[in-house]
Amino acid sequence: MNINEIEVNVIKIPLIKPFKTALRSVYELETIILRIETKCGITGYGETAPTFAVTGDSRESILEAIKLIKRNLMGKSVLNFNELLEIIHNSVDKNFSAKSALEIALYDIFAQNLKTPLYKMLGGSKKNFKTGITISLNEKDMMVKDSLEAAQGGYRSLKVKLGSDYREDIDRIEAISNAIPSDISIKLDANQGWTPKESVKFLTAIEDKEIAIELIEQPVKKGDLKGLKYIKNRTSIPLLADESVFSPKDAIKILEEEAVDFVNIKLDKCGGISKAMLIADICKIYGVKCMIGCMLEGAISVGAAVHVASVRSDTITMLDLDAPVLCKSSPIIGGVKFVSSNIELSDGFGLGISGFKI
Repeated sequence: MNINEIEVNVIKIPLIKPFKTALRSVYELETIILRIETKCGITGYGETAPTFAVTGDSRESILEAIKLIKRNLMGKSVLNFNELLEIIHNSVDKNFSAKSALEIALYDIFAQNLKTPLYKMLGGSKKNFKTGITISLNEKDMMVKDSLEAAQGGYRSLKVKLGSDYREDIDRIEAISNAIPSDISIKLDANQGWTPKESVKFLTAIEDKEIAIELIEQPVKKGDLKGLKYIKNRTSIPLLADESVFSPKDAIKILEEEAVDFVNIKLDKCGGISKAMLIADICKIYGVKCMIGCMLEGAISVGAAVHVASVRSDTITMLDLDAPVLCKSSPIIGGVKFVSSNIELSDGFGLGISGFKI
């Protein structure tokens, strides 16, 4: 079970339509697929995606971090699993995206060696899930059109991207709410686009119009915990922290402040499976439910997040794992099945992946 090789491939996959937020516009998914081979013949797969605007990790920095950590992993036995996780997290500061890809591959190998799916190895049992879908930030008519298409495609939860101008956003949300069936829930994501006072003005206007909103995600800058608490104390719409929570320490800090109602966990943001489960456990202690999300990663990384959702299904009650279905195609063979809003875990060993096409 000693590590014999760590190989990295960079692949670009066109999106069906542009993905737009207050922070960036993306026209193709750039994914970094990592393969760890062991001397006994087991191969594990990991993945990450450069999301510089969110994580600060570029393609170049991810590849350099993997190269640095690789030197400390080569020749080590995957059976010394916790030791290898410590090597990953202590070899370099930050660089959570690279760490996540390496962790995913090691978890894949370890579960394959035990001849069991990853989620079962970690104690999970749930196999089938529903995800919402993201409605990109666009002109109002386009966002209404995209929302109607999502509803017709079977999605019961929409996460609407906002944050350019809170006054225009009020019109967008009112138009979407009037257009879609009443049984479809609306989540809002401002991607740090507003000030606390703008957020309160927006949310108060939404409340006055009696538009049903499930939650608002990260309306203010990630370090503005006082701003989050200011919003929480003045509106009834629940708050979800995303960029404010990268690490388990971040989760403790924001939950101690009672600044939000929910936490969004992302593997690329926190550093992988082990940290994601730890954040979920911390949230459980505080009685706070979680969403598990993604940042335009491919089917390996997003699939690993589904395994985490199964293992912590008592705390992770919301899934925002739509990235694979936003792509025109997938290079991944096997693994988690993504069909519209439906997600199904494979019973294949580990992540259930048999390879990928370049």
